[in-house]
Amino acid sequence: MVTGNEDGIKHCAMSILYSLGHLGYTIPPQADCDWIGEAGPGPSYGDDGIVGIDNEFTQRNTTIMTWNLLHMARMLKEAGGLPNHGNDREAWKAGCRFGYENPEHRA
Repeated sequence: MVTGNEDGIKHCAMSILYSLGHLGYTIPPQADCDWIGEAGPGPSYGDDGIVGIDNEFTQRNTTIMTWNLLHMARMLKEAGGLPNHGNDREAWKAGCRFGYENPEHRA
């Protein structure tokens, strides 16, 4: 059962990931692993060395997230980062359409 607090936490996490993508961060799949225990006072995940640490859902999603982060980092490193082709705002302002005609220059 999802409480209002859990729903709010998930919405906040999704908004943060969405915003990071718009800022230019590369967000690999399954980057939103979480553990949402009881909302309210009390220990958070791992605070007492017990709470949430043996949670199968969190262990699975954290493992998948970690591998996807490692794979994405390796792919970006091997490619020398993201290419600038198609992402150059100055070239776009100068009329470059990266392989497509500039509609402003059509007859």
